[in-house]
Order: sequence, then structure tokens, then C-alpha cells
Amino acid sequence: MRKTAAWPLMWIYAVLIVYASLYPFENWRFQGIAPWYFLTAPWPKYWTGFDVLSNLLGYAPLGFLMALALHRSRRRWPAIVLATMAAAMLSLCMESLQTLLPVRVPSNVDLTLNVLGAWFGALTSRGLVWLGLLARWRRFRHRWFVPDASGALALLALWPLALLFPAPVPFGLGQVLERLETALVEVLQDTPWLEWWPLREVELEPLLPMTEVLCVALGLCLPCLLMYGVVRRWQQRLVLAVLCLLMGLMASALSAALTYGPAHAWGWVSPEVLIGVLLAVLLASAVLWSSARFCWSVALAALLLQLSLLNDASADVYFAMTLQTWEQGRFIRFHGLIQWLGWLWPYALLAYLVEGLTRERPLGRT
Repeated sequence: MRKTAAWPLMWIYAVLIVYASLYPFENWRFQGIAPWYFLTAPWPKYWTGFDVLSNLLGYAPLGFLMALALHRSRRRWPAIVLATMAAAMLSLCMESLQTLLPVRVPSNVDLTLNVLGAWFGALTSRGLVWLGLLARWRRFRHRWFVPDASGALALLALWPLALLFPAPVPFGLGQVLERLETALVEVLQDTPWLEWWPLREVELEPLLPMTEVLCVALGLCLPCLLMYGVVRRWQQRLVLAVLCLLMGLMASALSAALTYGPAHAWGWVSPEVLIGVLLAVLLASAVLWSSARFCWSVALAALLLQLSLLNDASADVYFAMTLQTWEQGRFIRFHGLIQWLGWLWPYALLAYLVEGLTRERPLGRT
């Protein structure tokens, strides 16, 4: 079997599909109908072009990633057929479970479009193989990355998507403590367990300007440090570090444009952010020639420091109002998928760095 980032990306995307299909996970109840009744029901009379496009494109990446992963690891297996069948089974399960959710409506049209989307994605993957583009990517990856780079590449691919979710501090992903405490208190309300829960006695305060600068710098530098551990030469590190910084800036600008409008795409760039970006560039340059293990050690320390600073602070009132608009307004169709990426990406990175630093096999050389 060959190492490929398509497998972890495929599993992550499958989990996101499950989340999107079963959101909001409330008011589960049996409604007196068979879970598969929608298969023989008449086709819906009302539908929109967005519904068709979203169902087609929603499963296309799943089919693409699974077919790509099978091509890389199980070349003799019928990748297109298996990817399409797996997507069909997943879609059938999700549509059937939606019969237990009053706010969701299962549909045979959705099932058909999902399967077609997965088939198109798998066919696209096969087309890239026929055109030789995957072979070129394989040669490029062999020249630039160490063999065990799949997990790091998956995290790097998800990082720009995680930045699309508005954060109290630019590049400050993973600020979840305040929300987690609120959610746990709501769950434990009117139960004896609430008395056992260690509640804070001091209210969280917003970040100070200098602390914000540090969080911006660390958040922007983290993907560079992660990438340094799987890239072979320092010249390649330099090129990819510039690309990481540009991707982070563009993703944050896109998030602001989608939230506030295109005219405010760069409104988040404050003096603190500019200083933080400059500090990130200096830090990424300082360790450019360091060993992979040292870079990941610095990344682990930087990540722990950033998470500590972010979760010891609260979001200001203005950001809370913005977040409420984001969650209930324009992005309701995403059903919180990018929100979860923004919350969980740093913790997935934390687990990956700990595993990489504690493994017996050495990390890639520079």
C-alpha cells in the first residue's frame, strides 16, 4: 500500500457529510413511516437549481477522494464502482435516518443526485489518472515531501477551510472553552452533577493587543512549522512557506468578504494583525534550516501557548453578534461544517504533532 493523503481526507469528508445530513440532531422520534418509504415516493414537485447543484457537488469530493485513495493503494480494485457504491450506501443511510428528524425531509431525488455526484467525482479522479496528472503529482510529492507526509498534507489542505469560520482573533483557531463551559452547564442544569462541575469564579476578559499580536503570529506560523517537518529541502520549505502565508491571508479575506461583504474583505487587517504577520514571517524564517523534529517541537510549544492564550480570553460583544449572524444567516446551509473545522483543527494538529514526536521512526530530513 502506498501512503496517500486521500484516505484521511476521505474519512474527514465522510464525517462532515454525516454531520450535515443529520443536523440539527434534535427531536429524534419515530414518525410511523418506514425509513425507506422515500424510495418509492413520488418525486418532489418543487425544487431549485441550488438544491440540485448542492446535492451533486456535496458527494462529488467523496467519490473523488475514495477513488483516488483506491487508485493509490489498491490499483487492481474497481475504484469507480466501489466509490460510487460506498457513497450510495452512505447517502441511503443518511436519507433513511432523516425520517427520524422532523426538520429534515428525505428524498429519492437527493439520493439519486448524491450517487450521481459521487460517480462524477470518481470519474474525474480516473480522468486525472488517464491524463497523467496524478503521476506528475506523485513525482512532485516524491521530490518535495517525505513518505509519511499524508497526515500533514491533509491538515494543511483543511487549514484554509478552517479559516473561513470567523474567529475572534485572525488565525486564532480552537477558542472553544467558553462555549464548551456554557454547553456543559446547559446540559447539567437541574442535575446534581452541576455542583461537581468546577465553574470559573473569574469572568474571561478579551485579549490584550500584545497578546492578540502573539496569537496572530503563532496561528499563521503553525502550518509553516507543520510543513517544515515533511519537506525535504530548505529551498522547498521557503516556497511552500510563502504559499502557506498567502493562503492564510486569502482565506481570512474570503471569510470577511462572505461575512461582511466584499467591500470589507480586508477590514480585519488591524495594526496588531500586521505586526503579527511580520512576527510570523520572522519566526518561520528563523527555523527555516532547522531539523524536522525541532520544527515540530516548536510547533507543539507554539500551539499549546496559543490555545492557552485564546481559551483564557473571551470574545468581545461585537464578535458575538457577528458570530450569531454568521451561524443563523448566510451560512445556514453549511450547517456548521466549517465551524467544526475551525474549532477542531488545532486539536487534530496537536494529536498529530504528539504522535509524530513520539514515534520511533525519525522524521523526514531537510
